[in-house]
Amino acid sequence: MQDEGPDPHRGEDVRRAGPEKESSVSRRRFIAASAAGAIGLGLAGAAFWPIWEYLSPQSAEGEKVQVTIPRSQLGIGQAHFFQYRGRPAVVFQVKPGEFIALSAICTHLGCIVNWRPEEQIFLCPCHAGKFSLTGEVLAGPPPRSLPPYPVTVKGNEIVIG
Repeated sequence: MQDEGPDPHRGEDVRRAGPEKESSVSRRRFIAASAAGAIGLGLAGAAFWPIWEYLSPQSAEGEKVQVTIPRSQLGIGQAHFFQYRGRPAVVFQVKPGEFIALSAICTHLGCIVNWRPEEQIFLCPCHAGKFSLTGEVLAGPPPRSLPPYPVTVKGNEIVIG
């Protein structure tokens, strides 16, 4: 009897010869790669979520119509950050008795601006948007100025709103 090669009925390895080729990616490899990608994406999201929450403004819960700040907390050339209607805001004393209140949310992507006293500007940490003391865009990608809020002085208190 002549040996005709492996017998598929006995569980022996049968390989096909000819133009048909085995796929370079098996089903098992595809599923494993997909699962690894999904897990990696989930871990990346979990790592960046706290950063996004830190840079993003809070929701409008606990909304107040007016905010009162003692004048003693704000010297000339100083900025004071606070929550106004549940969102970050800032008040600045330009000169004695003259105050400006602005939204502290960058108009580009909604990050919270920082006060840079050495440069006398507000700087967005996300894409380096720069704003003047009055909220006007000086540089960067922000499309418009920081929105102002009404400010009044009543005795020893600054009232915003």
